[in-house]
Amino acid sequence: MNDETRNNSTSCIRVKIPSVHVELKPGDLIEIFRSCYQHWAIYVGDGKVVHLAPPCEHPTDGVASVLAALSDRAYVKKDWLEDVVRKDRYRVNNKHDETHHPLPISKIVRRAQELVGREMPYNLTSHNCEHFVMELRYGVAMSDQVTEAIAMGTVGVMGVAAAVIRSMAQRRKHRKE
Repeated sequence: MNDETRNNSTSCIRVKIPSVHVELKPGDLIEIFRSCYQHWAIYVGDGKVVHLAPPCEHPTDGVASVLAALSDRAYVKKDWLEDVVRKDRYRVNNKHDETHHPLPISKIVRRAQELVGREMPYNLTSHNCEHFVMELRYGVAMSDQVTEAIAMGTVGVMGVAAAVIRSMAQRRKHRKE
């Protein structure tokens, strides 16, 4: 089986991660691989996660959840992990534990539980589900998805600019000939 398979309905790549039984611990960050992005949640125990989701993001929504990302408001929800994951792959990804000291587990879980049901500002680049769970675990809101997308966009813009400059230089050269 390939590590990546192309999703025919979009130009996105779905990452296939081998199923590995992992014992979840309260406070763990859960990375869920959707077709075009990663959704993030925080495990709070007893099979439940807390996550930030735009108004129409519901465990049974499909494409609507991607469109909901355009919303400027989101809700903190507590759901069964299996309902949030659906048929997508997921993993525990406490990726910043080596560079950021996690807050005490009791504080992480208490803060997550206290926020359930609250409406929060939502913005793909500054207040998304990854920012939300990172702030709960580490006390710092950050999103590698955003950082990587900006970096890729910068590289893309630089590539386009280089191509335009090259094209202009070639046109000048041809005019002189």
